[in-house]
Amino acid sequence: MIFDKNTAKKTAELLLKIKAIKLQPEEPFTWASGWNSPIYCDNRITLSYVMIRNYIRENLAKIILEKHGQPDVIAGVATGAIAIGVLVAQELGIPFIYVRPEPKKHGRKNQIEGFLDSGQNVVVVEDLISTGKSSLNAVKALKDAGARVIGMVAIFNYGFPVAENNFKQEHLDLTTLSDYEHLIEQALDTNFISSKQVTTLKSWREDPGEWNPS
Repeated sequence: MIFDKNTAKKTAELLLKIKAIKLQPEEPFTWASGWNSPIYCDNRITLSYVMIRNYIRENLAKIILEKHGQPDVIAGVATGAIAIGVLVAQELGIPFIYVRPEPKKHGRKNQIEGFLDSGQNVVVVEDLISTGKSSLNAVKALKDAGARVIGMVAIFNYGFPVAENNFKQEHLDLTTLSDYEHLIEQALDTNFISSKQVTTLKSWREDPGEWNPS
């Protein structure tokens, strides 16, 4: 779920402005999964824009405090959410750790980098939610290490039903600054896209795995 409508639309506006999100219904992207997609999101671009970076940092911290109170630790999901997770932890004045997709093959073979004590309350920071698989993989690693994962926040959520179901099954609260629905609304309001393109974008959202632009 989003934090609130105004924040969702403002975040979408900023992401579109700096092309962290690109919409190309007529020239779709190909995701690593093989899906054709009229949208591509790379929230790491926000780090290069100080005002936008600060906006995201402040609002993610605000969500955490209002929904979960002050956690003991912020955990970023590698690699996309490491930097923004550090910024949020700095805003809250608390420790930061990050979680790899899998344990390292060498050295100490850590999956979690940084100090985590068993029983500590952790909020996970993500940059982007698609299916939720990698995010929940990080949550599992944290729980296996003894953490109490009390919630997750993210910049943007595609809003796929599979992700919603995955988070429900794990009984994990997810709150995002913006999502696909509010992105499309904002893009239409500011003439980034036409009403005809909205139809195409919504059809992709209904069945992204089988969507074909032709």
